[in-house]
Amino acid sequence: MAVSHYRDLLVWQKAMDLAEQCYGATRTYPNEEKFGLVSQIRRAAVSVAANIAEGHGRFHTKEFLNHLSMARGSLMEVETLLMVSLRVSLLNQEVCDRLLAVSAEVSRMLSGLRKALEAKLP
Repeated sequence: MAVSHYRDLLVWQKAMDLAEQCYGATRTYPNEEKFGLVSQIRRAAVSVAANIAEGHGRFHTKEFLNHLSMARGSLMEVETLLMVSLRVSLLNQEVCDRLLAVSAEVSRMLSGLRKALEAKLP
């Protein structure tokens, strides 16, 4: 069954969950980080879902694959920024672990979608 809209993609839905959770987790960061880690984490998290959506809207599978690659890169950026936040005591271990678990799930889902799309290429 073909997916008619990017909102039907489970990986997009999970990426949206991650973005929402990152917004929640960064609400407690100090004001001095508003334009630093807070902004970077939020932009990178939103970028994951946005790249999935944009790629789905493209006309060619190779373009979709390229956007999935960018989504994965943004996901790795989110993970790194969360780990920096943990190291500088802006995030506690429990919250960081929870967010990294969601990120790992998104990563697995991106890999699965990528493999399925690559199998469709000539």
